[in-house]
Amino acid sequence: MIPEKWVVMSVKSPAVVSFVVSKVEAGQSLQVFLALKMALSKRVAKTLLDNRVVWVNRKCVWMTHHTVRQGDTIEVQTAHVPKGEAAGTVAKAKVRVLIEDEHYMVVDKPSGMLAVGAGSVEDVLREQAQLPSLVAVHRLDRDTTGCLLVAKSAAAFDAAVAVFKTRRVSKIYEAIVYGRFDRPASTVDQEIDGERAVSHIQREAISKDASFLKVKIETGRTHQIRRHLAALRHPVLGDREHGVKFARDPRLLTVPRQMLHASGLELPHPMVPGKTLKAHSPLPADFRRCLKLFGMGR
Repeated sequence: MIPEKWVVMSVKSPAVVSFVVSKVEAGQSLQVFLALKMALSKRVAKTLLDNRVVWVNRKCVWMTHHTVRQGDTIEVQTAHVPKGEAAGTVAKAKVRVLIEDEHYMVVDKPSGMLAVGAGSVEDVLREQAQLPSLVAVHRLDRDTTGCLLVAKSAAAFDAAVAVFKTRRVSKIYEAIVYGRFDRPASTVDQEIDGERAVSHIQREAISKDASFLKVKIETGRTHQIRRHLAALRHPVLGDREHGVKFARDPRLLTVPRQMLHASGLELPHPMVPGKTLKAHSPLPADFRRCLKLFGMGR
């Protein structure tokens, strides 16, 4: 429940709270201002800034020591405000399995969860399936949703990695980007960190202010799709690192995460010659809401 002292903007889910800095509050650091105004610890306030969900006068600001001034408007996405230290941890989440055989699972990775590490998809699945040997074969960004291949054994993992190196893996992503993507189809062949990176883009829908794209990648460089689309001046909506830094459109404040979804994965079965592993992940609810918000609902 949102405290009464927060001013909630009249925008669609997730809610955004808004504060105007008073004369007395002017001169505080942004971290301290958030902590005091929202009754949060400084650590949690810093996490909000690190997650790039804090906007000062419609500009995304993540510096803890940024000084607030009288009259500044501070806006924060409430979806990213923790609901208490004891509220359901990531490790107790449940991950949906899309397909499974004796060697592999393809699972539907949720947003806000890493593929590997503490509290990751690996951790959740190991407990959920009672298989401590489970290992994620590849990575998706924390806020990217969709198809993730998980191996059940070391032998299956090694075999899958070998297939990934041959580039016989088809990975399809769907993205909502800023602005009108005028070309029906396009290919970006642009190096990332000194290595070749290729993304094939197909426009699925378009509205006045945003576009819905399908992207097939030949390579898997770090943040490849996000960086390629940003280079085209059509950054992924909700991308706090490569995306829009000034929210002239108030709807941008309500986008809860980067709108990037790994919808399809297909590869030759690494352990069974002649067989194919193929999985599809439907668009998640927040993605569908974002499409509707920008006039491309389906």
